[in-house]
Amino acid sequence: MTPTRRQLLAGTGGLALTGALPRTASAAPTATPPNLFVGTGGHGHTYPGATLPFGMIQLSPDTNVSGWDACSGYHVKDGSIMGFSHTHLSGTGIGDMLDVLVVPTTGPVRLKPGTPEDFADGYRQRFRDEHAEPGYYRVTLEKGVRAELTVTDRTGWHRHTFPAGPGHILVDFAHMILDPWDKGTLVDDASLAIDADGTLTGSRRVHRWAKGRRIHFAMQLSRKPDRVTFYGDDDAEQPAGTTGVKGAKLKVALHYDDAGAAPILIRCAVSAVDVAGARANLAAEASHWDFDRIRRAARARWMAALDAVKVDGGTPDQRTIMASALYHALLAPTLFTDSDGRFMGMDRQVHRAGADAPAFSTYSLWDTYRAFHPLITLIDRERATMFTRDLIRQTQQSRYGAPVWQLQGIETGTMIGWHAVSVLAEAKAKGIEADYAAAWPALRRRAFDADMPDVDGTLGRDFYIKRGWIPADRIWESVSRTQEYAYDDWAGAVIADAAGASADAAALRKRSLNYRNVLDPSIGFARPRFDDGSWWSPYDPIQIGHDPKKYRDYTEANGWQTTFLNQHDIYGHIALFGGDKGYEARLDAFFNAPSTLPDNAPPDISGLVGQYAHGNEPNHHCAYLYAYCGAPHKTQAMVRRLLVEMYKNDPDGVIGNDDCGQMSAWFVFSALGFYPVDPVSALYVFGSPLFDEAQMRLGGGRRLTVRATGNAPHRPYVQSVTWNGRPWTRNWISHADLAQGGTLVFAMGDRPSRFGMAKADRPPSHGRLST
Repeated sequence: MTPTRRQLLAGTGGLALTGALPRTASAAPTATPPNLFVGTGGHGHTYPGATLPFGMIQLSPDTNVSGWDACSGYHVKDGSIMGFSHTHLSGTGIGDMLDVLVVPTTGPVRLKPGTPEDFADGYRQRFRDEHAEPGYYRVTLEKGVRAELTVTDRTGWHRHTFPAGPGHILVDFAHMILDPWDKGTLVDDASLAIDADGTLTGSRRVHRWAKGRRIHFAMQLSRKPDRVTFYGDDDAEQPAGTTGVKGAKLKVALHYDDAGAAPILIRCAVSAVDVAGARANLAAEASHWDFDRIRRAARARWMAALDAVKVDGGTPDQRTIMASALYHALLAPTLFTDSDGRFMGMDRQVHRAGADAPAFSTYSLWDTYRAFHPLITLIDRERATMFTRDLIRQTQQSRYGAPVWQLQGIETGTMIGWHAVSVLAEAKAKGIEADYAAAWPALRRRAFDADMPDVDGTLGRDFYIKRGWIPADRIWESVSRTQEYAYDDWAGAVIADAAGASADAAALRKRSLNYRNVLDPSIGFARPRFDDGSWWSPYDPIQIGHDPKKYRDYTEANGWQTTFLNQHDIYGHIALFGGDKGYEARLDAFFNAPSTLPDNAPPDISGLVGQYAHGNEPNHHCAYLYAYCGAPHKTQAMVRRLLVEMYKNDPDGVIGNDDCGQMSAWFVFSALGFYPVDPVSALYVFGSPLFDEAQMRLGGGRRLTVRATGNAPHRPYVQSVTWNGRPWTRNWISHADLAQGGTLVFAMGDRPSRFGMAKADRPPSHGRLST
């Protein structure tokens, strides 16, 4: 398999027109349980274990640590479990975390897991009776241990019921993601120690994706082990009576002569600050040994969170997909503040946060600025406010300014642009209160100062600042960078205005049109330009770059997909294609072209409809572009098709990486009937609601009800819309209107209508309407 861009940085069918007749929506939609195994197969890269909404702990089984589909530590087809670790990533294209692996087992102590194909001499175990629900996971392992997992925000709880006789619990503190291209030291400065009261503590530094991150833990067991054996580097067994060990790759075995005498409970807290922080987290959230009490509390937290969106209609599978998508959209960013408020900042210093502004990790911003953050802004404004204030603080702390892809307080530089500015600008446009001016000095440097330090994700700014485009023979992924930097200029102008820097705001808005500098109207494609100003020729829109062994000109995309990357100046984009009809024809060609890719295409380019790639983020807004050129019925048909074809109630149910909830957030928005094409513009473009009725909790006692009358699989076309009982002719609605709550009703039909076609009813873009 061709390595993905993210790995390198770290080291069709037609619309179904048959189906049931329209059904009548019920008076009150009820919540449907999610399927936590959706996305654990294919390339979804999700995990099924126990966590809380945006919690610090993700306690889940690990089935593999090597290969692209091991990014979350779990893949449904692996067939064996190594153990249960306390930190995981959901849906990412690079793996990391998997800290503090716990292996409950019997028989001889084995210190290596073995591979999924060969583990006769390893501690891996086959398993059965696997069950997962929000906040709880259960499985029976091959050696007879029944393992149960649940969580608080900062602690993982285990209940392991052993068969009669001896057994042991291995804590493998060397466990981590391992890939063939990993070079150098991956873990160091590690220690394990056990106190007189039986508390096991540990620390290590990891140099993989988030290079130099530290993790500390404190663990207590409900039953005192009969013996404790520590293992140092190279699995060297330490002398009997040893109470600790230091090195790099460390392990400890906790032995029980009669492990089956009573269940063995474990409670384990982690911290990115120090062991004292882990101890404090344990003391704050684990004052008793009542596992079922913790499980009930976790269930209640999830029931409240998932109550934010409830639907009726569709099929049972579609309702489960909706619940599962909402669940996966509530996993990250992850809490990064200890119970005492301390956290590790982007400057690698320890800071203390107030209760109203905790710190978070795991910002997959290149993905999540598009739909995930807008979704949270709509359904959980308090949480969105926390994220906003946290990103302002990170922008101030980091020597690189606005985060690109932050993990555990480390700027990984993965992907391109500095899209934290989009999240901030969206929040400002939607009225979230925060000190935006505090972020402006660092944002201004990123926008205007070519000498500011760069990470991989911001390379080429010097060319961009001086020329307005990036040469393809000087900087890789130049076409995508030019367009995405232009979008960040569009967002940056909002923050400049908030800081009173009106001249800078005007300059950035003008510069946000730089995306046009890599669009060649003579051929109608985004096209690489070389240092001398010439275009790449002969041009191939299927290829990922002019010299792909050295330069990819597009980020996880090709020329077709990058041609429609622009989100914020759609009417300028339309003009480049000769007007509405030319643009519509180009979109038709995009969605109907042969779905062929070059052999060197990264696997991220997936879920093809023509050359449209739903399995990756750059195209997520593209089905909605028809609405801007007077063909909203084509948006409606394509959105409905994508909802039906790209998501399944199955482990292989997400067409690409879920990317920290972005793929799921697209489904949530689109199934409701609207989508934030340009989050900074604070409006939603109508599509085709999948369900007969949906209810959204907006906070402050406000609720949004969305109804689709006459809805059915063969009736995806919007005939008319009412908002709070009044006719609504626009094919869009503002966030300010929607966030007040009310009732939005779509009348659906089996044929296209003229709804939303008039120029006056088309969505605004770049501050203007269609002309």
